[in-house]
Amino acid sequence: MELLPNAASFYRSTLLDDVMPFWLRHGLDAEHGGILTALDRDGSLLDSDKSVWFQGRAGWMFATLFNTVEPRDEWLAAAQSCVTFLRAHCFAPDGKMYFSVTREGLPLRMRRYAFSECFAAIAFAAHTRASGDAMCKEDAVRCYRSFLHYSFTPGATPAKYEPTRPMKGIGPLMMGIVTAQELRENLGDVTIDGRSCSEWIDGFIAELRRDFFKEDLDALMEVVTPEGGVLDHIDGRTLNPGHAIECAWFIMHEGRIREDSELISFGCQILDAMWARGWDEEHGGLFYFRDLHGRPVQEYWHDMKFWWPHCEGIIATALAWKLTGADKYAHWHRQVHEWSFRHFPDAEHGEWYGYLHRDGTVSQPAKGNLFKGPFHLPRMLWYCQRLLGETDA
Repeated sequence: MELLPNAASFYRSTLLDDVMPFWLRHGLDAEHGGILTALDRDGSLLDSDKSVWFQGRAGWMFATLFNTVEPRDEWLAAAQSCVTFLRAHCFAPDGKMYFSVTREGLPLRMRRYAFSECFAAIAFAAHTRASGDAMCKEDAVRCYRSFLHYSFTPGATPAKYEPTRPMKGIGPLMMGIVTAQELRENLGDVTIDGRSCSEWIDGFIAELRRDFFKEDLDALMEVVTPEGGVLDHIDGRTLNPGHAIECAWFIMHEGRIREDSELISFGCQILDAMWARGWDEEHGGLFYFRDLHGRPVQEYWHDMKFWWPHCEGIIATALAWKLTGADKYAHWHRQVHEWSFRHFPDAEHGEWYGYLHRDGTVSQPAKGNLFKGPFHLPRMLWYCQRLLGETDA
């Protein structure tokens, strides 16, 4: 079974003729620099506060398009604006990065985790390649080093919970993998805190496999005990299929780069397990949360359809098909592609809605906020048009 006909050209045209023009028209802040993401359906501004995540995410996306699609001046200028804003406004005096700032760059919120550092690192790395700016390479390495410190050094950040029930989450491992992959792609296999990017990836995948993937339960856990045990409480049982499917393709991508069939097989194993748990057989699309044992989930948005898990599902199924040729992945890819492009796009104003009800109707029409902007959707379109280009009909 083949994928959809002309898939690569479809993803490319959607990326270049719809999604990125929307953000270039409406998101770039010509006055203060960087990008604004809290946009209404038509691109009008809902809020001028800035997501630090998106200064990095957008900076990476624009620089990556410049590096890999074509060297358009507008993309390089947009990337430069984002990394300049990051440098000028998004680091606290102690070096940790903020989560949100005002339009002008005054600090608003600092969060415990260090994911702003990951997105800044990939932006600086991609911009190093695009511009040749040696200072960007130093900034990329510094941000990844900071992420490692705040994510894996005991006591570096305040604890989220009391010590009664200790746990650890999968998020830092996933972010460690994909950020190291992007640093290696753009800077080479640099050494940071005594390990190369590849060695950091190896360690994170090993911990993920050892402690988070439960083969007997067919599940990739979001949180576990420090020793990798299952926490039989609501928080411990809550699964995020989209997050797990994203993790699956990070691992498959690593396997593809290394020509490592074992890594590819492990990524497919995660995809198989979490697709079975996540796909909504009644209405289509991917659930947001599921319980490990099929019991009720605490979060009220558990059955909503968010844009980003569907983007990750499109990538993961396309990549699994590309690597294995298995018919089931082509079938799943068609399922998630057709459901997504039937429900998320806004034919009038462009881009995608972010939040749908279970049946695919629009929950709210905004195109962006502190978490949604030019990243998951354009990354999916960019990755898939490159991945499938050589097999496009």
